[in-house]
Amino acid sequence: MNFDRLKEKLEILADAAKYDVSCSSSGGTRKNKKGALGDSSVSGICHTYTEDGRCVSLLKILLTNHCIYDCAYCVSRSSNDIKRAAFTVEEVVDLTINFYRRNYIEGLFLSSGIFKNADTTMERLVRVAKKLRMEENFNGYIHLKSIPGASDELMQEAALYADRLSVNLEIPTESGLKLLAPEKNRQDMISPMRYIQKGIIQYQDEKKILKKVPKFAPAGQSTQMIVGATNENDLQIIKVADHFYRNFNLKRVYYSGYVPVLEDNRLPSLTTEVPMLRENRLYQSDWLMRFYGFKAEEILDPNVPFLDLEVDPKLSWALRHLDQFPVNIQTADYQMILRIPGIGVKSAQKILSARRFQILNLDHLRQLGTAVNRAKYFIDFNAGNAYLKYLTDKNFRKLLVGGSSSKFHNQFSQQLSLF
Repeated sequence: MNFDRLKEKLEILADAAKYDVSCSSSGGTRKNKKGALGDSSVSGICHTYTEDGRCVSLLKILLTNHCIYDCAYCVSRSSNDIKRAAFTVEEVVDLTINFYRRNYIEGLFLSSGIFKNADTTMERLVRVAKKLRMEENFNGYIHLKSIPGASDELMQEAALYADRLSVNLEIPTESGLKLLAPEKNRQDMISPMRYIQKGIIQYQDEKKILKKVPKFAPAGQSTQMIVGATNENDLQIIKVADHFYRNFNLKRVYYSGYVPVLEDNRLPSLTTEVPMLRENRLYQSDWLMRFYGFKAEEILDPNVPFLDLEVDPKLSWALRHLDQFPVNIQTADYQMILRIPGIGVKSAQKILSARRFQILNLDHLRQLGTAVNRAKYFIDFNAGNAYLKYLTDKNFRKLLVGGSSSKFHNQFSQQLSLF
C-alpha cells in the first residue's frame, strides 16, 4: 500500500467533505456483540457534542471529489481546477477499521461526488457499508449520503447497512436550485427520501408484530440546505424545513451558511461574509418548531420574513406578542410556559412538577434552571412581580438586548486534522 498517496487522498477528500454539515449524534441503537467491533449506541459523529456534553468524532470523507455536475456553489464542481482523488472501497474500509482501533473515531460519515451516474456512485457507497458490516463485523455508526436519482433497490440495501441516510436538498427552493445547479432535479432528491420514509414506517409496523426484523435506517434520515447562496428569505427556508419534517419524518434539517469558494456571477462575491449568525438563528427557529410547538408562520410572517439578528427567535416572538404576557407560572399550561423567554423544555417540565407542591417564586425558578434574567419580565407570580412594569416600557427591547450577551463567535470551524 502506498501510504504517501493514501495520506494525500485523505487530505484532499477530508477537506472537501468539511462543507457537508449534516451530521450530529446518531441516535442509533446498534449494540456491540461478542466478536463484533464498535457500537453505534455511543451516539457520536463529526467532532460534535452529545446531549450529555461528550465530544465525539468520526471519519468524515468523500469517496471521491470527481463529479459530473457543475453546481456553482460546490468546490468539487466539474469545471473547478482542483486536485482530484478517489478512494477504493477497500481503502475506506481499512481506514475506518484502523482509525477505530486507534480510538481516533467512533464511526464513518461517507459522502461522494457523483461520478459516471447516480447508481454507480451509490453502489460504491453501499459496498463500503456492506463490507464493514458483513466482513469486518463493524457495529459502529455509519452515515451514508444518499445520491439523488439512485434506484430504490440500492436505497433499500443502503438502509439495511447504514444507521442514518441523508439526501441534501442543497438549495432551499427549486428556483434557486435551477439557477445554481441546472443539471440537477429536485424530484431526484425527494424520491429517495420518500422511499426511506416508507421503509422506516414499514419497519416500525413489522417490529410490532415480529420479534426479529432487519434494521432499516435505525437513526432515520436528514437533509441539509445552503443558506445565503441564493436570495431566499428566512421564512421560505423554515417553511421548507417544516414541510419536510411533517411530510418526510426527518430527524434533522441542517443549515449551512454559504462559504464563498468560487467566482461566479450567480453567487455572492468572494468577499461576502459567511452568514454564520443567520445560520445560528435558523437553528434556533428549527428548535422552536421541533420541541416548542411553534409553527413556521408564528416565527415569521410575510411582513417579517427575516429573523431578528439582535435577539433569538423566541424572544423576538414574545416582543411581537406582548399582549400574551405576563404568564401566571402557577396556572399556565405547558405550551404557554414553553413560550416564555428563558424557559426551556426541561425547565418547563420541572415547573409543572414543582408547582403541584408549592407556590413558586423567582428563587424557585432560578433553582429549576430557568434563565431568570430574561424570564422575570414575562412571568406573573401569585405574590406579584415588580419586573412587570418594564413590559409596557417603550425601551423594553433595548433593556433586554443590553442585558444579554451571546456566546456566538463568527468563525468557520474547520474539520480537525485526521493525522
